Amino acid sequence: MAIGPRGKNKAVVDTAKLGGPEKAAIVLLSLGEEHTAIWEALDEEEIKEISQAMATLGTVSASVVEELLVEFVSGMSSSGAIMGSFEQTQRLLGAFMPTEKVDSLMEEIRGPAGRTMWDKLGNVNEAVLANYLKNEYPQTVAVVLSKIKSEHAARVLGSLPEDFALECVQRMLRMEPVQREILDKIEQTLRTEFMSNLARTSKRDSHEMMADIFNNFDRQTEARFIAALEERNRESAERIRALMFVFEDLNKLDPGGVQTLLRAVEKDQLGLALKGASDALREMFFSNMSERASKIMREDM
Repeated sequence: MAIGPRGKNKAVVDTAKLGGPEKAAIVLLSLGEEHTAIWEALDEEEIKEISQAMATLGTVSASVVEELLVEFVSGMSSSGAIMGSFEQTQRLLGAFMPTEKVDSLMEEIRGPAGRTMWDKLGNVNEAVLANYLKNEYPQTVAVVLSKIKSEHAARVLGSLPEDFALECVQRMLRMEPVQREILDKIEQTLRTEFMSNLARTSKRDSHEMMADIFNNFDRQTEARFIAALEERNRESAERIRALMFVFEDLNKLDPGGVQTLLRAVEKDQLGLALKGASDALREMFFSNMSERASKIMREDM
């Protein structure tokens, strides 16, 4: 059995001299045209790299082909079962891709939420996480809170029922180093029972997403898009407008809210904003200022 383009003087007789792309090329050539679907799982760079190796292989001896196929099959069947994981995927990719490419690809697969389960938990809203953890054993909650960042753990504790939170604190104070097997089990439970459910239920409403985008338009662009959308889909335009926070929404604040806002906002920024506001909104702000402050604001505007 021989594989490779004719007319090549080169012959492959030793697997030890083969790199990852060459090994992958030989296995894919051996599988033949009936299994080209495998190529669909590769990205453009991987296809290019393997194709280049394949085009320059030359003749591959039958013993090398057999050795590689045995290596490939035994790697899959040695444990009697296979389990997909980020770590296993990273190791397999590392066999034929440069380290920096593997790291980049795995970072993209893992997503921006974090490289580990604990990183991902750090991006979960404290109320959502507390709502899940309140049904767990206090010792389990203590382990989870000890693994996430202190500021996030504090917010989660504050969202838990007080008695339960205090029990978790006591467990954390008495906690000894956690065995790796227990930690692995907790991580797996969080991954399968919590994060997967969260991913299925936290899909963001498209109108909320567009409302956020529209909020970042300047006023003229926002008005243009809203008007154009109203002509094509009035219902969507109304939903987006209802979800948007616009300056005129400040009219809904009670006097206490206006006072809080006045203490927090920079006066020059407020003056600039009020220049484009309606008369009613201006008067609402002026009526909540002292006469002197209101006069200065009017003069500045």
